[in-house]
Amino acid sequence: MPADIHGILLFDKPLGVTSAGAVARLKYLFGARKAGHTGSLDPLASGMLPICFGEATKFGAQLLDADKTYRVTVRLGERTPSADRESEVIEKRELAAFSAEQMQRALAQFPRRYAQVPPMHSAIKQQGRPLYEYARAGITRERAARDIVIHDMTLLDWQSPDLSFDVRCSKGAYIRVLAEDLAAQLDTIGHLIGLRRLGVAPFSAERQFTFEVLERMTPAQRLEALLPVDAALADWRRLDLPESGVSAFRQGQTVSMPVEILGNVRIYAAGLGFLGLASIEPAGRVVPTRLIALATPGGSSPDRA
Repeated sequence: MPADIHGILLFDKPLGVTSAGAVARLKYLFGARKAGHTGSLDPLASGMLPICFGEATKFGAQLLDADKTYRVTVRLGERTPSADRESEVIEKRELAAFSAEQMQRALAQFPRRYAQVPPMHSAIKQQGRPLYEYARAGITRERAARDIVIHDMTLLDWQSPDLSFDVRCSKGAYIRVLAEDLAAQLDTIGHLIGLRRLGVAPFSAERQFTFEVLERMTPAQRLEALLPVDAALADWRRLDLPESGVSAFRQGQTVSMPVEILGNVRIYAAGLGFLGLASIEPAGRVVPTRLIALATPGGSSPDRA
């Protein structure tokens, strides 16, 4: 029988596996009643895919909105319809003799804020159908550009025709489009040949688990691999409720207490741990915005609001 399991697994997704397929396999492996991923990773990409179990699924939106870090390899001088290895090369151009210094400069000069047009080979839906279905039928649809932010780009290697770099970017960025746009800046064409997600804020250096490692674990060891339900909320301010306000808060009622800050906070209580999220309004009104159905002893951070 499926069990009520709660927490976040930092899964190291292998190539060739869909994000939905990874969730289904991990849900079975953990014997979990409820699980979901926090932003899909293409089958042709590997790396960090946070999986939320149980009550942690209520806070997956924080990871969907988080910055992502990728290790990217672009092949310049070749173009494919999908901008990656999913489709065959349809155009080739002779490359100029770029130096590593020129590549370093190109990454430094790439726009940090720009409107990016999503690719046709994407899961964005129009009239109830994902764009990739239109693309595979040879149909091109108009797509609205999305504002994205490139925080930094770091050159790793340049061995013509392949350029490797790390990029940290905002949510909604398509790295395949970034590869094409970077190639255009260099007055050539290009497509993505390697992509690995290194981090999803606030997670970066934490250990990630593969299918193989998890399958060798005992059920108890798998549970120990889970991060707390509130692990994705480390950047939120923390507020501890007095005992007198806990019962009302857990029933979704507004609690008043002497607090001078305003805005969103994560809520804790002595002996119960993490209770959920709240918005602090004027006059110290603590308004519940997202509650968990059970208390989680401890908590991920000792800071206070």
